Amino acid sequence: MKILNKAKLFSSASEVEKQSIYDIQINDIKNEPISLSDFKGKKILFVNVASKCGFTKQYKELQELSETYKDQLTVIGLPCNQFGSQEPGNETQIQEFCDINFGVTFPLTEKIKVKGSKQHPLYKWLTSKSLNGEKSSKVRWNFQKYLVDEQGNLIDYFYSTTKPTSTKITSKL
Repeated sequence: MKILNKAKLFSSASEVEKQSIYDIQINDIKNEPISLSDFKGKKILFVNVASKCGFTKQYKELQELSETYKDQLTVIGLPCNQFGSQEPGNETQIQEFCDINFGVTFPLTEKIKVKGSKQHPLYKWLTSKSLNGEKSSKVRWNFQKYLVDEQGNLIDYFYSTTKPTSTKITSKL
């Protein structure tokens, strides 16, 4: 009976450590706060994006995914300049690039760090099992994707080589 009680206490301690993604603060590309809780009830696909990357053409498929699954999914692009300095522009330049070249209508955020000592809290959550309760990972390159369910739980992550409209992703929608 004591063993059962210890297991129950351990389970409770794990639940306390898990953080809600909806409590994380982030700004959009125009420096206005985004409330992630506004997306409760929809899946969210977080993608670290860059304008000068070999995977930049994925913006087209991200937009297609966003339009096709708009009632059940929100795509959020997070500009990052940590991989090959492939997102050198400022927020205005990034927005213009996305509008002109890909007609992006899904939300874009401020430029952030997705790894290292200045890693944004969102990416700390996405990459740390102790915070997301599911799995740990490392962001390896631009256009890595993280899928979160309707209640804010991490479903899975996908490397850059996985196209946004791949069945690996769409089968989870």
